[in-house]
Amino acid sequence: MSSRDLILGRVRRALADVRQDDTPPVPEGPGRDPRYEQAVQRDYLREHGALSAAERVELLAENLADYRAIVHRTDADGLADVVAGLLRAHGSKTVLVPPGLRREWLSGTDLTRVPDRGESTAHELDRVDSVVTACALAIAETGTIVLDGSPDQGRRRITLVPDHHICVVRVPEQVVSSVPQALELLDPTRPLTWISGPSATSDIELDRVEGVHGPRTLEVVLVTGGGGQG
Repeated sequence: MSSRDLILGRVRRALADVRQDDTPPVPEGPGRDPRYEQAVQRDYLREHGALSAAERVELLAENLADYRAIVHRTDADGLADVVAGLLRAHGSKTVLVPPGLRREWLSGTDLTRVPDRGESTAHELDRVDSVVTACALAIAETGTIVLDGSPDQGRRRITLVPDHHICVVRVPEQVVSSVPQALELLDPTRPLTWISGPSATSDIELDRVEGVHGPRTLEVVLVTGGGGQG
């Protein structure tokens, strides 16, 4: 018996008790097959407690900080000054800019702006000091920021190679309580990047090292009053 036969056999045994139905294979929503949605029970807890919008934002900020992200708060009018201050404090001379990022977010700085280009190499991106993006949404319970490659977020690699990432989250409208709620809103066909704090890893002795698989510094700006739509 081949390895392929062994694996497929295990899959068949695992699915042996899954209820069969005759739902027609008509996708409902991006990338979703209703047969799959009905065949597997999904009556698990969708969130831990009913949180108000303000409580979701507070929980997000708490969990972001717990993951060693640096959290800042401002309103839409103060956003440009906050972003400029963060870039200045980091000592940045260049900033990578996704094509759909709102121009006013960077109106407080005259740093050299590097466009998100498909032909940019990893070495070129590594020489960029900072990157500023929006996000698709944020998850309060896990302190997670999700990017989906939209124009105001850019290609996945621009948030993985530069060492300093500033991410703007519009609160409370972009904040959900839980992962199940986030999955209902995200398009699974998009290139989703889930970020819970700055990149970090540990060796067998639990020595933490940051910046191995992504930015060493993640700064999240929670902006009220919209912050503008991309």
